[in-house]
Amino acid sequence: MKVKAPPVDSEESEIRPRSPKKAKRSSSPRSYVSITSHPGRSGVSPIAVNWGEIDPAKRGPIICTTTEDLYRNAIGAHSGSYCVYRALAIASGALNPNYKPNFHNTEPVAKIGPYPSWGDVSKIGTIDPFGAETNIVFKDYIQKRDIDIRPTIATTRAHIDLPELKEAIRLGRLVPDGKILTASGQANITKAAVEPVWYLPEVAKRFGVSEAKLRQLLFSETNGMYPELLTRTDLKVFLPPIGGLTIYMFGDVAAITDPDKILAVRVHDECNGSDVFGSDICTCRPYLIHGIEVAIKTAQEGGAGVVIYYRKEGRALGEVTKYLVYNARKRQEGGDRPEEYFNCTSRVAGVEDSRFQALMPDALHWLGITRIDKFISMSDMKYNAIVKTGIKIVERIPIPPELVPADAKVEIDAKVFAGYEGGNVYKVTDEDMKAVSGRSAEDFGLKD
Repeated sequence: MKVKAPPVDSEESEIRPRSPKKAKRSSSPRSYVSITSHPGRSGVSPIAVNWGEIDPAKRGPIICTTTEDLYRNAIGAHSGSYCVYRALAIASGALNPNYKPNFHNTEPVAKIGPYPSWGDVSKIGTIDPFGAETNIVFKDYIQKRDIDIRPTIATTRAHIDLPELKEAIRLGRLVPDGKILTASGQANITKAAVEPVWYLPEVAKRFGVSEAKLRQLLFSETNGMYPELLTRTDLKVFLPPIGGLTIYMFGDVAAITDPDKILAVRVHDECNGSDVFGSDICTCRPYLIHGIEVAIKTAQEGGAGVVIYYRKEGRALGEVTKYLVYNARKRQEGGDRPEEYFNCTSRVAGVEDSRFQALMPDALHWLGITRIDKFISMSDMKYNAIVKTGIKIVERIPIPPELVPADAKVEIDAKVFAGYEGGNVYKVTDEDMKAVSGRSAEDFGLKD
């Protein structure tokens, strides 16, 4: 189906294709907008993707750039939810829609993989394992065939500067070594940003539905955002418009997969209110900081630490829903209580948690992890999802009670009572649940 594009104004007419060769494929401005596409169109020849092949030459590149309609083999767009801002940049005239990025000097700073897990579809179905080395392993496609192929993973190095690390040094919990942790309290890290790349047959399998059903639900629940989910069943790869993840690595990256080295891991789901602004209604930032401390200590002892930060705000329900739940918790009859903690979320959203964690272990498998010695989490959902994929977890580390904010006692008790692993640190009974109450609605300013 085709519709005519709106009239071209004088500013738009100044936008030029990047080369005459490219103009044949994707002229600018276009005379029409394709609402959807179908397999078998004349001249269209998507490059094959053989997901699960550990040889990149056999696997093939992921092509999801808007300028490569002839070769495109994935549905969606690069940069997740930020693809919308690309449209605005083009609309404002700041970006040429045919601009081809210059990736000179952007190569990875650390060598990661390939590992056997890269060739196992059951272990990696939501990340392109070759996404960090696109410019290297698919060089012929880029240089000889002039195809615009973009990375979905980037690694770099950085120094993180957190006030809690300085406090940990002052209290003696951390000791600077000058390499992993400086005297000023900065931690030296390697980090990787990862965009989601879903192989739809595997995602469907993990959620126990058919690929056709998954495609239908993705299409309908995004209000028809990607019709090719239905019309292009030959395309098995989808770049969803969601947030990705960031991996923070402490110590020698090679130690992550060394069976003779200790590995500490914290898998953390985004909580903007706590992680960034220090809200005390939950344990998110304190647990994140504790995970970083353990990761630093483990790296200083010759091992490695990994913190994976997922963009799953509000249990993947979103920040608006989370704040509505906060109001419901504080205003309910009897006040904010552990026994109603999950019920409040269910009443507002219809589900307690939308993270499920079935896709989460892929990042661990991309790193080649087969054993976690110190798992800095009490979550049963995370633990079960990880061990189900064959990764061994030796020890689970709960958040120290002294790090739990007073108003977050409701959360921690509710989670432990529901099955979170508190070890010898947390034991919660029915009586304990009844004895705990969070900050009142009056304190929150929710009652006159």
